[in-house]
Amino acid sequence: MSRSVSAERERVIPTAPDAGSLVAGPVMAAALGATSIVLGLLWDISWHRSIGRDTFWTPAHMAIYLGGLVAGLAAAALVLRASFGPPGAAASAVSVGPFRGPLGAWLMIWGAVAMLASAPFDDWWHKAYGLDVKIVSPPHAVLAAGMFGIVAGAMLLAVSVQNRSGIEGASGWRLLHLYASGVLLTLAAAFTLEYTFPLHQHSGLFYEVAAAIFPFFLLAGAISGRGRFPATLAALVYMGLMAAMDWILPLFPAEPRLAPIFNPITRMVPFSFPLLLVFPALAMDLVLARWGREKDGRLAVALGLVFLGVFLLVQWPFASFQMTPLSRNWFFVGDRYWSYWFHPGSAGRYTFSVQPERLGAAGLFVAAALAVASTRAGLGLGRALSRVRR
Repeated sequence: MSRSVSAERERVIPTAPDAGSLVAGPVMAAALGATSIVLGLLWDISWHRSIGRDTFWTPAHMAIYLGGLVAGLAAAALVLRASFGPPGAAASAVSVGPFRGPLGAWLMIWGAVAMLASAPFDDWWHKAYGLDVKIVSPPHAVLAAGMFGIVAGAMLLAVSVQNRSGIEGASGWRLLHLYASGVLLTLAAAFTLEYTFPLHQHSGLFYEVAAAIFPFFLLAGAISGRGRFPATLAALVYMGLMAAMDWILPLFPAEPRLAPIFNPITRMVPFSFPLLLVFPALAMDLVLARWGREKDGRLAVALGLVFLGVFLLVQWPFASFQMTPLSRNWFFVGDRYWSYWFHPGSAGRYTFSVQPERLGAAGLFVAAALAVASTRAGLGLGRALSRVRR
């Protein structure tokens, strides 16, 4: 038996360098580009909440489009190498016309094209309809689709090489895949910011949004990843990126340039402290470690309820803490996340908003159903990703 095991290791391990050596540089560039996109997006949201008026050439926009350009060029390099490079470069590629390339590279190229197309669309939109009053507008929706395409493409590239690599050659790709999963989770969280400020964190809508979004992204990466505590590691990436922006943004001066200005500020406005997703992520990892990842309808129900139960258990009291003077410091950024248009004398500054309604039995039932549905979808996508090799 030892001889057969040795033979199997000799057969599998040599494929690891071949699987990753040809794409290591472009995939790292794609991961850096995806990070620049997400941080640029958070910077841009803070810019709107702190200054209001912007142009296409703001530093935040440049970070977003630079990330898209870097990732798009990295993907194009992979396609050109697979199409015209050595024979081994096209061994695991998808054909699109006369060109061949990894599936993740094609997704990233599509995302880069969508991002570039959104720029003139957004400029025309502002000239025709004025400034945005919401995060999501039609041109921003195109931009968001491109962002998700690039970040998801980077994750897909890493997981495809991980799946082709031998056991000893997959550890680096496993970590890169989980990092990309955390960046994708951060991107999803950025588009829920309007619903996740502390004054909303005792409402039914807040838990419904969290239950519908976060289990899907956590489990898609966890099921397709390898090693221990994959969901926890992805959640830590999210918390690290969000906390870094919370602590760095207020270091820069800012002055509102649009009326009305009800809350005069002198520094870039941070976001509220990151959601405590690491705790439900850890609980889901423990359930997966005990139950396994086999296809079982009960697993989706268990994971969905575990996510919601643990998240409610930790986030509800932490939301109350964020309303107290103890949170009003640079670390927890309590009372520092108000935009310039917020009324400082509003009665809701240190109390939970009555709109939407507080979490009740009906809201809890809806959130539980959404958590189970999100979990089932995440499990399905994760299992599909675990089979991707191209």
